[in-house]
Amino acid sequence: MKLATLLTGVAMVGLVTVGSPGLPLLTATTRPAIAADTKQAGPTASEKIALITKNKGQIGSGDQLRRFFYGDLEPIGIQVGGAGHVVNLYNKAHNVTFAYCSTFDVVVAVKSGKVVAFAPTEVK
Repeated sequence: MKLATLLTGVAMVGLVTVGSPGLPLLTATTRPAIAADTKQAGPTASEKIALITKNKGQIGSGDQLRRFFYGDLEPIGIQVGGAGHVVNLYNKAHNVTFAYCSTFDVVVAVKSGKVVAFAPTEVK
């Protein structure tokens, strides 16, 4: 079979398929409208901070912290606590500091403002 014949056949099948009256075409006027209120908005920053505060000390809270504030956390201090060392991470956009224990991947303390060192009882 020649290449020209094959290409002609493919083009003809494409024309028949696209132009067939049995298949409705979606155009701007026939496409169903998507309501703007069907989009779900994520939690606000204060809701995220409240959720991390509620879950502090539990496995998965470190993952939650990274998901919520990816790229927004600045390490400002290291102190003894948790299972060794705790890193204090500051979120400048929301003015909150998280104490994060990387050994167990948990947030152990949350405080408003820039906190270089938490009280030893808070990060045990």
